[in-house]
Amino acid sequence: MISVQKDDFDIAELYRGLLNEGKNAGAIATFTGLVREFHEPAVGEPRVESLYLEHYPGMTEKALTDIVNQAKARWDVLAYRVIHRVGELHAGDQIVYVGVASTHRGDAFAAAEFIMDYLKTSAPFWKKQKTTDGAQWIESRAADEEAMSRWEL
Repeated sequence: MISVQKDDFDIAELYRGLLNEGKNAGAIATFTGLVREFHEPAVGEPRVESLYLEHYPGMTEKALTDIVNQAKARWDVLAYRVIHRVGELHAGDQIVYVGVASTHRGDAFAAAEFIMDYLKTSAPFWKKQKTTDGAQWIESRAADEEAMSRWEL
């Protein structure tokens, strides 16, 4: 299941879905991303008041499906959940959820991490951060690009 939505999500409900759908699973790996109070924690950096995410409906879901299909081609994925929120979010809000059920923990961990790394760098989301100093669009961080590069064949 893939969903791009404004509404918050229930982690326990998503986990139950993975458990029910992932028959014979030996492991479920999940990741939940939260909006940080500071984009890049540093001395004197302005506090984040909100984060606004935009996307192109249809195009975004297709990109997420492609990312999941790549993970399924590499690892034993029995079931998955990918939720990404859009709209205005605040510090502490849940922003993204990735869950993978697999026969073995290694595949569950690797597939979940792969999906998350590609979400951070390749999924068509645009983020505008509003701080106490004003608003600006946020680019991918070099650390995110570096994390993704390890998956290249």
